[in-house]
Amino acid sequence: MKKLDWKKILISLLALALCLSGCGTADGPYFARAEEGTQAGGGTEAHGLPEEEGTEEGCFVYVCGAVKSPGVYQVPAGSRIYEAIRLAGGLREDACAESVNQAEEVLDGQMIQIPSSLDLSAEGEAQAGGESDGKVNLNTADETDLMALPGIGASKAKSILSYRQERGRFGSIEEIMNITGIKEGVFSKIKDYITVN
Repeated sequence: MKKLDWKKILISLLALALCLSGCGTADGPYFARAEEGTQAGGGTEAHGLPEEEGTEEGCFVYVCGAVKSPGVYQVPAGSRIYEAIRLAGGLREDACAESVNQAEEVLDGQMIQIPSSLDLSAEGEAQAGGESDGKVNLNTADETDLMALPGIGASKAKSILSYRQERGRFGSIEEIMNITGIKEGVFSKIKDYITVN
């Protein structure tokens, strides 16, 4: 009669006890960890992108004129004008792209107006009319033309051009007083020499 191998019996009993305690069943900790991992993965896919979008700072710009889909668009802070134009469907065939600095950084609330060849023709005619009666057209004048006005130096001329690019055409000559450094005193000196027609 063989002697019983108590070590093997003991190991077998321990293994049986572990199995009965549920370590290898679907209720055990191994499967719980696997389920948690799948859920976390699903959460990342479902919520990762919106969370990233929510943390980005954005600018709202109005793209209008000779673009395919004019409207208000949100772009990330630090974007360039050409990126906003791309969101608006790109330029139309009649757009005069060279009239806008597309590499310039956008500003929140900025109006990006892309003129068409027809717009520029009309402005050219208006400018020619303005020159004939000796007035500077605020909507078409360049820096040199503006500096010819009394009390307007290089700094104020650049401010006028920046204002025009950001806000579009001047609606009246009085609107020039919205520009920093140009108030009643300066306006009284230049009002007889400027036009917006």
